Amino acid sequence: MADTAKSPYTVYRARWTVLAVYSLITLVLQLQWLTFAPIAREAQAVYGVGPFDIDLLSLIFMLVFVVVGLPASWLIDKRGIRVGVGLGAVLTGAFGLLKGVGAASYATVVVAQVGLAVAQPLVINAVTKVAAQWFPIGERATAVGIATLAQFLGIIVAMVVTPELVDRGGAVPDLGPMLVVYGVISAGAAVLVLLLLRERPPTAPGPEKEEEHLVTWRGMRRIFAQRDMRLIIALFFIGLGVFNAVSTCIDQLCGPKGLDADETGLVGGVMLIAGVVGAAILPALSDKRRKRRPFLVLAMALATPAIAALTLADAFLPLVVASAVLGVFLLGAGAPVGFQYAAEVSYPVAESLSQGVILLAGQVSGILFIVGVNVLGVTPMMWLFVGLMAVALAIAVALRESPRILVAGRDDAG
Repeated sequence: MADTAKSPYTVYRARWTVLAVYSLITLVLQLQWLTFAPIAREAQAVYGVGPFDIDLLSLIFMLVFVVVGLPASWLIDKRGIRVGVGLGAVLTGAFGLLKGVGAASYATVVVAQVGLAVAQPLVINAVTKVAAQWFPIGERATAVGIATLAQFLGIIVAMVVTPELVDRGGAVPDLGPMLVVYGVISAGAAVLVLLLLRERPPTAPGPEKEEEHLVTWRGMRRIFAQRDMRLIIALFFIGLGVFNAVSTCIDQLCGPKGLDADETGLVGGVMLIAGVVGAAILPALSDKRRKRRPFLVLAMALATPAIAALTLADAFLPLVVASAVLGVFLLGAGAPVGFQYAAEVSYPVAESLSQGVILLAGQVSGILFIVGVNVLGVTPMMWLFVGLMAVALAIAVALRESPRILVAGRDDAG
């Protein structure tokens, strides 16, 4: 059914169903990515491995993204979101079940993580393309925000629920029941995607022409020729890399401060819960105000002292407060508004290519930062993150407003 309120173009209520199933598979992938982060010490005991071997289970997602990220964007643009995201959903269901069935074997879990890591870019690289094909420009940051919110919910489950599902009745914890539950959830989400995800509505939601720059050198050259795209890539290199490192190494950060596994999970979980709150409010406010840049500046301005507080604080409550501030602004505003900003300033480059490039930047930096934590130690790297976030603030200030959202604002005023 069509919904034509406040728009000369036809928009369809089915866009919310498409966004819902897309968000669900996104949630599941984030759950699978960080399953072991809040229970790292217990996982070491189960598998008889060291700290880095457990961090590797999350790091695999970033390593694989470096190889698969741009080919995934190519597939999404060449064959569409139904094929690209559908393939990602199939891999998520299959390897999620394998991870549960083979929970007792570290080698099997590694194989499953590789398969899930291949699925990730096939899904998350499509977020701005899903928004562009189904939503008018005045709703796109909201749509991206909802999908980003789903990522946060997935990580919240990983951080908060995972420690509660670990069976600690024996001499060594049993991770099998928890991983089986997550595998069944993954398979169910994959089935819903295959049944309900549609490629595009019968008519476009706006005046844009179909993008003609696929994942080609021409599209890449156009991205890197644009000043604001270079800046937003640098911004994501810092911001997303810092988030990837902090969320992956949360146990290494909180353990020396005297927090147990449940408290560690709560510190990580609060960050994501706050990110949900931010993603529910700030991208929609960006759409309403027809502004992107001020929200990116605000995000970096408040995320920087939050990282400093996480570094300095030793008690549980200050760590929770700092984590909440970081979640609301770095995750709730910086990520979804930044994704949409990149799609707008790089137009007519395909959305999945701009998405893939900025995510690739964050995966590369995440790898470097996680290795740094394990080589140099968590405290020196946290201070480095504080300095880098100050640089990210300067980059956000240097951005220019998205010309496409300015045009939409003038059209509204007219």
